[in-house]
Amino acid sequence: MFVPLQDDNPLKYIRHPYVTYALIGLNALVFALTATAGGQDALVASFAVIPGELFGVPSPSPTQSIPLPENFTLLSYMFFHGDILHLAGNMIFLWVFGDNVEDAMGHVRYLAFYLLCGIFAGLMHAWMAPDLEVPLIGASGAVAGIIAAYLMLHPRVRVWVLVFKILPMQVSAAIVLGIWILTQIAMVAMPDVGPVAWWAHIGGLIAGALLVPIFKRPNVRLFDRGLRAVCQGMCPRRPCDPGKLIFQRP
Repeated sequence: MFVPLQDDNPLKYIRHPYVTYALIGLNALVFALTATAGGQDALVASFAVIPGELFGVPSPSPTQSIPLPENFTLLSYMFFHGDILHLAGNMIFLWVFGDNVEDAMGHVRYLAFYLLCGIFAGLMHAWMAPDLEVPLIGASGAVAGIIAAYLMLHPRVRVWVLVFKILPMQVSAAIVLGIWILTQIAMVAMPDVGPVAWWAHIGGLIAGALLVPIFKRPNVRLFDRGLRAVCQGMCPRRPCDPGKLIFQRP
């Protein structure tokens, strides 16, 4: 429903979100390499989370070209994507929201946070379907953790989005990310949801919400507490246009 484009949320503690840049670059590089490799399906299956193999359930599994320890796939799976749209969708959310989460945590803690959210997302997916032999790949679970963290850190920040992928609009992060989260919850309740690993998204959200209070800087407050609204427009005698509100520390 929403495609995020840009948020009005400058960095406060770091000059550049180097880890976010590196994660996007690594995901793009892995996609480019696997897209041009021979035996792509077998290669991707080697790095994917396959619940049946992770839990040792005896059943036929996809052909794999590189034998890897199954526990390692909980880390590797999040850097592989099925197609360019799968990659682009995850990277757009990471680009728009990851920098401010990195700013709130610092580079090292942010990287650990991202990886832990992805690992827990893979585990949640596997726990909910322990005998499944379909490979799980993609950064969606880790990105879901970023979304949960951003929503808990900056719910009042204004975000430019494309509504239904065509209509530009500026709305609060609480609306954009809140609707995305509600969609994930609704999809896991449906009987036939197709190939998307919705439970991995839920796992990433849970991990992100639980970990952000631990990984954020001590002086960073959750839910934009301590910010005051300031109008950027000339509106001395009438209510300020919500689109012109910014939030600053007093």
